Amino acid sequence: MTHDPSWVPRMAARDDWLAQVQEPILDPAREIVDPHHHLWIREGIPYEMDHLWADTETGHNIAETVFIECRAWYDTDAPEPLQPVGETRKVAEMALAGRRLKNRAQLTGIVGHADLHNPELDTVLDALEAAGQGLFRGIRHSGSCDPEPEHLKIPGRGVPGQYADPDFRRGVARLGERGLTYDTWQYHHQLTDLTALAQAVPGTTVVLNHLSMPLGVGRFAGQREAIHRVWKQEMATLADCPNVVVKLGGMAMPDNGLGWHDRALPPGSDEYAETLGHWYHDAIAFFGAERCMFESNFPVDRISVSYPVLWNALKKIAARYSETDQAQMFAVTARRIYRL
Repeated sequence: MTHDPSWVPRMAARDDWLAQVQEPILDPAREIVDPHHHLWIREGIPYEMDHLWADTETGHNIAETVFIECRAWYDTDAPEPLQPVGETRKVAEMALAGRRLKNRAQLTGIVGHADLHNPELDTVLDALEAAGQGLFRGIRHSGSCDPEPEHLKIPGRGVPGQYADPDFRRGVARLGERGLTYDTWQYHHQLTDLTALAQAVPGTTVVLNHLSMPLGVGRFAGQREAIHRVWKQEMATLADCPNVVVKLGGMAMPDNGLGWHDRALPPGSDEYAETLGHWYHDAIAFFGAERCMFESNFPVDRISVSYPVLWNALKKIAARYSETDQAQMFAVTARRIYRL
């Protein structure tokens, strides 16, 4: 998954470090759907349902969650196009097993992976539907691609020109025809390309992950505000595509360049909101609450911030909006987009 996998065990061992910052839970009754988390075993270290629940049960009212593909539990005995079906099958089994625990967050949606270039895409989607046991909602075939991956802890697997490839566009369009969503993780400098893709597939709901992940390492180190100015213009243009929805989160990864994961103390919710709030507010202004959903991106963001502190920060960012808008961003949008 990474050029430098050392961040994975560090992330898993963060409990004592994260526990240094304790805060009262803000607005604890507010219902939350977390529309973006992973489950996996990485470098021999698991983050499975019990680990997710250990985070979701830290005080906030997490009612439902959506699993996003992360190349875990692939069926390596299957033909390559069908290998991702193993991940969806395993996650569906874990989710359905958790239904007996009524007081815990329920995993109610799965976004799997398929190669959208594949001319036999429908065969793979049929298999994912079956494996998902009613939970399969869409595909993430990320476009994340940077010419200097050696600077990234988590380099993407996208390829140059992916969004413009006719076969890829045909695959994205097919998702919409089948009532499925298309999720993508990409970098800030790919927004123009994503806008062209979204315009080409108006019948497919395109879900942009992690605010288009502004990078802050390598050639982008120390350029956060300059990047923000360009990002802001390009996000405004993307928002003109009514089929695009944006996930608000994923801003505490190592490649965002904040360096929080290397500090003696993790950030509190005030620091998070003050440092990053303007990115969130701009996206909300462009897309509207009905096309925005707060996300945790756990366990990836766990390397920098704890689950209760993160959601406190998101609630502080959301505090200026109406109750209707807050309800949209914390739960209603996710339920609508993922048909939960």
